[in-house]
Amino acid sequence: MPGLLSAMEGFCVIGIVIAVGYAAARLRIGGPDAQMVLNKFSFFVSSPCLMFAILSKEPIFDIFHPSIIVAFFSAMLVGVAFLVLNRMYFHMKAADAIIGSLNSLYLNSNNIGLPVATYILGNPALVAPILVMQQAVFTPVGLTALDIATTGKASAKRILSQPLHQPLLIGSLGGIVVSAISAHIGWFPIPDFIYDPIQMIGNSAVPMILMAFGMSLHGTKPMQNATDRTATIVVAVLKNVIMPIIAFLLAYFVMGFRGATLYACVVLAALPTGQNVYNYAARYNVGLTFARDGILLSTLTSPIIIAFIAAVLD
Repeated sequence: MPGLLSAMEGFCVIGIVIAVGYAAARLRIGGPDAQMVLNKFSFFVSSPCLMFAILSKEPIFDIFHPSIIVAFFSAMLVGVAFLVLNRMYFHMKAADAIIGSLNSLYLNSNNIGLPVATYILGNPALVAPILVMQQAVFTPVGLTALDIATTGKASAKRILSQPLHQPLLIGSLGGIVVSAISAHIGWFPIPDFIYDPIQMIGNSAVPMILMAFGMSLHGTKPMQNATDRTATIVVAVLKNVIMPIIAFLLAYFVMGFRGATLYACVVLAALPTGQNVYNYAARYNVGLTFARDGILLSTLTSPIIIAFIAAVLD
């Protein structure tokens, strides 16, 4: 079972780096602000450089692979499913229900997605279309819904300016532009003395992200709110179980994917909830505990599901 072995080896690499981050936080190495510093540097500097370096040399037609259709519709279906379940059983307020929907559909394409794509799928560029889709479509739609739910009106300025505050999106789009230019002119337009330092900085993104995540686990006490406990479990099931199943059905029966493409579609669908959801909850001061617990639970269960996927689809 080379696929399962590869997945286990990949999670071993990821787990060791996360454990180093946890140990560093426990030993107070770097001080109380170490996690924030690593997160901010990765978010604003390393990760955008990584996405630019990867995508600028990726063939333009490989970036926008038809697999993005699978990612979009599988995410949309589980997001709608949570809203339906909330209407039937949980009866949360509109803003909290929106957070639950985002918890169900929003993939952690950066903190976990990049390492998984790098060490398990062998191609970090696979997360790029998902990242662009989420930042360009799901984020504006989610923020518009939260604006309406919390204030009764939507701030067009805030929604339209949102992409300008997403360094990962900017880095990804920059790389896509360069890739398109390369395809048009037939050669890579960026000289090595400019590209090489960008790539070097980008190479620090994955270990920095993982150590920061490990630091965030120190002192965490999840699932303390009994009211949201069932909804949190439902969110994790939708994200880590139902979404990969939907992705498989769409990829296999609708798109006709097989082999590595099918495997990548299902593995990426099993990624945990993105930490951006907590940032959105904090911005509107709604569903904070719900968002945090959903992210943590889906993050803890995701490796188990991905290992199962590797065993089945290998």
